[in-house]
Amino acid sequence: MLSLHGSGIGNGIAIGTACLLPQESSDIPEYLIPKKHINDEVSRLRAAIACTRGQMIQIREQITDDSPPEATGFIEAHLMMLDDPMLAQQPEELVTSMQINAEQAIAKQSQSLIDVFEAMEDEYLRTKSDDIRQVVDRIQKNLMGVDPISSTEITNEFSDPIIVSRDLAPADTLALKPRHIRGILTNLGGPISHSAILARSLGIPAVVGLHAATRYIRHGDKLIVDGRRGDVIIAPDKNTLTAYRKLKRANLQKARKLETLSKSPAVTIDGHRISLLANIDQPKDVRHVLNVGASGIGLFRTEFLYLNRQELPTENEHFNAYMRVIRRFDKQPITIRTMDLGADKNFDNSDETVLNPSLGLRGIRMSLGSPSMFIPQLRAILRASAHGRVRMMIPMMTSLNELFQVLSLIKDTRKALRDENIPFNTKMQIGGMIEVPAAAVSADLFAPHLDFFSIGTNDLIQYVLAIDRVDDGVSYLYNPLHPSVLRLIEMTVRAANKAEIPVTLCGEMAGDPQLIEVLLGLGLRHLSMDPANILEAKAIIRQLDTKKAKKMSRKLLSGIDG
Repeated sequence: MLSLHGSGIGNGIAIGTACLLPQESSDIPEYLIPKKHINDEVSRLRAAIACTRGQMIQIREQITDDSPPEATGFIEAHLMMLDDPMLAQQPEELVTSMQINAEQAIAKQSQSLIDVFEAMEDEYLRTKSDDIRQVVDRIQKNLMGVDPISSTEITNEFSDPIIVSRDLAPADTLALKPRHIRGILTNLGGPISHSAILARSLGIPAVVGLHAATRYIRHGDKLIVDGRRGDVIIAPDKNTLTAYRKLKRANLQKARKLETLSKSPAVTIDGHRISLLANIDQPKDVRHVLNVGASGIGLFRTEFLYLNRQELPTENEHFNAYMRVIRRFDKQPITIRTMDLGADKNFDNSDETVLNPSLGLRGIRMSLGSPSMFIPQLRAILRASAHGRVRMMIPMMTSLNELFQVLSLIKDTRKALRDENIPFNTKMQIGGMIEVPAAAVSADLFAPHLDFFSIGTNDLIQYVLAIDRVDDGVSYLYNPLHPSVLRLIEMTVRAANKAEIPVTLCGEMAGDPQLIEVLLGLGLRHLSMDPANILEAKAIIRQLDTKKAKKMSRKLLSGIDG
């Protein structure tokens, strides 16, 4: 019996048989092309890209109505990449200029794009490198005459297959009839990788980022996958199997019980009503929000509008995306965060090197420096405010000067819309994210000029503790309960209460079952989280007493382990 640990995606426990997907050699052929054969090599590259496009279209056409909406989104994103000049044309230029074979040309170009995305501070944006890898991998297979996964034959060997792979592209997942898969294990990936998102949407227990799953797991091994804890047990003994089967039954009963809470309020024992909102990355995520009875959208990330394209999104593209969400809600609030990309993503495809993206031009700093990018989004958000309870949120605030610049731009944008007779909500709320220590310490200075606060703990913790949670060398130091982190949260809550404005916590802390009591004890009454965590959070809250929670938080604030 051997245990591995990675990032658990939830969805309970799976018990089944290891089904290892064949791993192709990472060796890419490399050779020079004689000048007289350059055109033939370019044609070969074009044919491989065309073949890949045809395969993607075929997979898209086979997506059933009961498939998660993410499935179509991923396939569409990959099709867009195949039309991107950076991937479709630039390799051709490398073939011509360097006289290298198509496989090497696409490998060199893709690596340069991957390096750009992996240098980004934002975890969500870093995962876009997965898109590039997956698209390029399929192109490479077509160049080398290797058949990609195209049938369910590989899973037909076992009645309870648990897929084990280095990585799993959305197209491959869909080709494997996911409804028949018991679990998914991958060497690569994180909580918001494509494998994780699809597994979560399909309700399949999964563990990603295992690093060495394909090394230690053999085809046909009996496996236990604990999607909540991120544990994988290889060849479990009889007692372990019995224990996990019992736990699986208990989890299923718990899940069914949680579903009954979808329309119930999140109220503590002592009568405090807690607002549970949802974080979404794209409009299609709304479906999950509605299913769990969230109080609204606490964080609507807008970065998806800027990805996989060379030109900036238009005002109407912004507006239409926001309206897709607004139409699904009635009177619930929708908090739209303005673009939070950084200078590590260059829209002009320049070769500028950003030495430290997390400390560079990102968030509102970048928006203020790029009016052609920022103004269309401001106009779109204001226009959308005429159709629902829209709130606008400013990311990465560090100074009052930045805030005043934003408020001035909003004032000018409102005037322009009035002059054009375009309706908007004149009382649309404007809030700011508290996600750097400077903002938390100065929360009392920001509060009089804003309608609400939202605490972004993912960034705040990293900045306070000077660690990168995805860096294996220091990730063990990532501690949400560090007294400094808790004190900054409390300081922000106190400033908001004094100014009589609401404050929401929208980082991963909000959805952590072990931290909810602490957050209530710090005075938070609005929590925004992944929709998948809302029902469990609601169940926990309904068993808590805020007075006891406050006592526990006091101990933690003083550095005493509660």
